[in-house]
Amino acid sequence: MDPIPQTVLPRTKQKPDITTVLRKSWYHLRLSVRHPSRVPTWDAIVLTAASPEQAQLYDWQLRRAKRMGRIAPSTITLTVPDPEGQRIGSGAATLNAIHALTKHTGVVVNGGDDAVGLMGKKHILLLHAGGDSKRVPWANPMGKVFLPLPFLAADNPDGPVLLLFDHILAIASCARQAFKNEGGVFIMTGDVLPCFDASTLILPPDSSTIITVPITLDIAANHGVIVASKSEIFDESYTMSLYEDLVAAWVPTKHDWLRHRPLGEALVNKLGKQRMFSYCAYDFSFLHFGTSSEVLDHLSASDSALVGRRHLCSIPATTVSDIAASSVVLSCKIADGVSIGEDSLIYDSNISSGSQIGSQSIVVGMNVPKDSDNMAGNSIKFMLPDRHCLWEVPLVGCIERVIVFCGIHDNPKNPLRKDGTFCGKPWEKVMHDLGIEENDLWSSSSSQEKCLWNAKLFPILSYFEMLRVGMWLMGLSDGKNLHYLPLWRNSPRISLEELHRSIDFSKMCTGSSNHQADLAAGIAKACINYGMLGRDLSQLCEEILQKETSGVEICKDFLALCPKLIEQNSKILPKSRAYQVQVDLLRACGEETKAYQLEHEVWASIADETASAVRYGFGAHLLESSGSKSTLAFRNNNHVGSMDKPFCQQTVKVELPVRVDFVGGWSDTPPWSLERAGCVLNMAVSLEGSLPIGTIVETTNSNGVLIIDDSRKELYIKELTSIAPPFDGDDPFRLVKSALLVTEIIHENILVSNGLRIRTWANVPRGSGLGTSSILAAAVVKGLLQIIGGDDSNENVARLVLVLEQLMGTGGGWQDQIGGIYPGIKFTTSYPGIPLRLQVFPLVASSQLISKLQERLLVVFTGQVRLAHQVLQKVVLRYLRRDNLLVSSIKRLTELAKIGREALMNCDVDKLGEIMLEAWRLHQELDPYCSNEYVDKLFAFADPYCSGYKLVGAGGGGGGGLCLITRQKCHMCQRIKKHVREKPRI
Repeated sequence: MDPIPQTVLPRTKQKPDITTVLRKSWYHLRLSVRHPSRVPTWDAIVLTAASPEQAQLYDWQLRRAKRMGRIAPSTITLTVPDPEGQRIGSGAATLNAIHALTKHTGVVVNGGDDAVGLMGKKHILLLHAGGDSKRVPWANPMGKVFLPLPFLAADNPDGPVLLLFDHILAIASCARQAFKNEGGVFIMTGDVLPCFDASTLILPPDSSTIITVPITLDIAANHGVIVASKSEIFDESYTMSLYEDLVAAWVPTKHDWLRHRPLGEALVNKLGKQRMFSYCAYDFSFLHFGTSSEVLDHLSASDSALVGRRHLCSIPATTVSDIAASSVVLSCKIADGVSIGEDSLIYDSNISSGSQIGSQSIVVGMNVPKDSDNMAGNSIKFMLPDRHCLWEVPLVGCIERVIVFCGIHDNPKNPLRKDGTFCGKPWEKVMHDLGIEENDLWSSSSSQEKCLWNAKLFPILSYFEMLRVGMWLMGLSDGKNLHYLPLWRNSPRISLEELHRSIDFSKMCTGSSNHQADLAAGIAKACINYGMLGRDLSQLCEEILQKETSGVEICKDFLALCPKLIEQNSKILPKSRAYQVQVDLLRACGEETKAYQLEHEVWASIADETASAVRYGFGAHLLESSGSKSTLAFRNNNHVGSMDKPFCQQTVKVELPVRVDFVGGWSDTPPWSLERAGCVLNMAVSLEGSLPIGTIVETTNSNGVLIIDDSRKELYIKELTSIAPPFDGDDPFRLVKSALLVTEIIHENILVSNGLRIRTWANVPRGSGLGTSSILAAAVVKGLLQIIGGDDSNENVARLVLVLEQLMGTGGGWQDQIGGIYPGIKFTTSYPGIPLRLQVFPLVASSQLISKLQERLLVVFTGQVRLAHQVLQKVVLRYLRRDNLLVSSIKRLTELAKIGREALMNCDVDKLGEIMLEAWRLHQELDPYCSNEYVDKLFAFADPYCSGYKLVGAGGGGGGGLCLITRQKCHMCQRIKKHVREKPRI
């Protein structure tokens, strides 16, 4: 009996919104590219192309995608054109692509394995992108898969315009996770964005799976369709279809039909015994980009968070232009006096003054020049009517770029006498109005069916002549047939079909790169000359450097502007940001040594800015010799006085809990917390019923300071003036040394004839992520302040520890010490200024909340220790660069802290779990190395039992501890504990 194709149903039928699906997919893509050992990526990405020339363009786009971090450096990329430029159909193109990849990777695959062996070992993404794009003719030169699609563009406003290809890569990255360690090929088409969570795919082993979505038959009829029907459709063409021929090989009832097709017998013999499954993705949103009107429909989405309507462009003020708010302007330079109608798309263009573009129109790659005598006297230089497409194409052997146009709803495939139109009008009316004869457009000897695709319409003339003739052809030059008709008729002309075969792809790539580099340079220059360096200059410089001849010189010019900028804005521009801009520009100029040297100034500035924010004038002398005395600091510290008095024994003991952070970490870290508001939700906890962190500070009747840690290491410091930063990173006593500095015991010469004995302990596993280092620092600072009669209030201690960590060189924020010195659950906000202001809001926990947390909150120490100082350093540098993705991620963390506060007040522990899950995703977005494979396996095991989880700590000091919120049944908590104890290494 023939096997019946099996259907695997997804876990849910609820369709999520596109924004949510894309955000999750992009998160997966970035993680897989930045840390492929944790989140596997594709071994190879293969694109099909219509011709060798188009393949060269696609190779350029693939290199761009690698440069921008869309494709991992280790991934093989390959473009495979149809043989000899002959269309062979999607099925044959699939086989041809796999064959080409097998040859290309012959050295990589051991033992000379064939294509089957390659597919069994490697994970391959195959994207069909070699069509003619007849229904989207303006995308034909670039390839429809590379048309602009500014979904989520606001997440990275200084980066290049996102393309359909970029979003397809994001969706596909989730599908890669479904393959796990099994090899295989994932086939997609270049004109559809399948918005669904591909990570939920269930792929049975050693079989084929088709992803389907329920949809109405009128839409399905235009795409790859699986219909339950006894009738068969026969196609007499000699191309091989992916949707019919290859799929038919897996359907036994179609074998007799397939055997009569080209290569049908071979397909049945090779694939006929394999199983085929159907995965019905009910959460699938089908975004098709098959026509120009469909493209505009997708860009007119009402969700403002989804579509970016202005990106990497130069646009005039609203008082000197008329640009509709609903229009989408991407990678463009728009002059004063331009009008753009509603819902239009303008991409990769320079539009000069006086141009008028109608509503629901598309303009791509146009370079309309500035004022010229050729069109003097016209109030409107160029007009494009509503619902039209306009684009420029460089041709091989032509100096001028050819101007091409048509109506949005024109179907170039429709025959002349069967609904064929040009510029929205029937051909009969077009020819009547313009005086054009049929034989002007089509050869009478040609056997081809006459249609817009093969009509010799577009003249090759000088640029302004093409503009004038173009407006005439669109019906905008009434009564001028006698002038334009002979000019058009006598000019060399080209059809859309010929255009497709004559594009100068090299010139098109160079022109687009230079255009985007010029735009990036203009934005960067304005940022330096007029702004507060709020843009990501590092990313803008990447685009500027694509201009090979002058990119470095442009960056050098920007570097020369920096001293003047810093001088003019020294009162309001943080030095750390100014120095980082210079570091980025030095690197762009190839001055790596100078950039490395200047990086030390960046970190010194952060420490100084932090000290200044804690207390006005406090940081002025911290980096100076300990022998100098600061009377200003003395006045600010409110000490009772010197300890140069008759000896009196004093002993202070401070014990503190550890903290578990729920959400908000990173928003407390300088320089973010010095410039923007921070919000953190965390909780103080004891371990095994005791306070695990503490210090004892005692006065002695001999000079100097004796420091003893919990490993019984000792250090005696006789000359306190020897304590000065920077400290060695391996110095086990740098925490106490820094505490002596920030409490100003050294600078104020408080210890004249007496001394101190300081003992510290932390009964917490090293690298736990429970804030041990900062809380221990808080204990020491609090103890020292109590000994000298200083201000030992919690807020003052928290701010002093902030400075202490900068002096230690570890960095860090205020949330750990806040978590330890304030009891219970608390929501804390910080407000930038001098001084930095902290506001702690204790949450009064109800007995119900306490009971739920005791039952369902689990903290697990994994034994994993990370060198998180590097993680913190990378995150801080990204912030100083104004990395937009990082900024938006930390903003979201502060929002989640507020939502989490409400959840706890409402005793909604499940909601807190959801918030922790999102916070964990954002932490990995900030730096993928905040976790590892071992921790990922732990979370994968715990996932079915938990409402949420994350590593404790923001990634600054430890991270070996997991915080989990289990589901309602309390036995799940015990099950996780048992699993961890029995299988400590999973």
